[in-house]
Amino acid sequence: MVRQALILGCTAAALAACGKVESEGDAEITVRSEQQDKMFELSPLYRNIALKRAITGVGMPCQRVEYSGYVGQYESLDQWTAMCDDGRQWAIFMGADDTAQVRYCEDVVETGLPPCEITRLDTREETVLEDSADG
Repeated sequence: MVRQALILGCTAAALAACGKVESEGDAEITVRSEQQDKMFELSPLYRNIALKRAITGVGMPCQRVEYSGYVGQYESLDQWTAMCDDGRQWAIFMGADDTAQVRYCEDVVETGLPPCEITRLDTREETVLEDSADG
């Protein structure tokens, strides 16, 4: 009887310890595609072309991208923004599966998405720098 109680006590203690896994913190894993990384390496001209293709690829109008830039990460997506020559500004969300979701910037905040505020790689600044170097 004492032996059974001892075995049950040890088994209960062992099972209780099994459920406790201590870690130093959950490591966040980010999955990125090669295309997502290449967007940061493109020249302003080619980045504008890539974003224009994403916009027109979903049937939205855009003859030419005037400027573009990186907004930031939203969940697992890279958010870019592009201003077309017709005055419409678009939010482009790029995923690790190389798909793009396009939203009109005036609508993104209302739907709970981040605003289209460029944080880096602003092609307006690069164009201004190129123009001032010419003249």
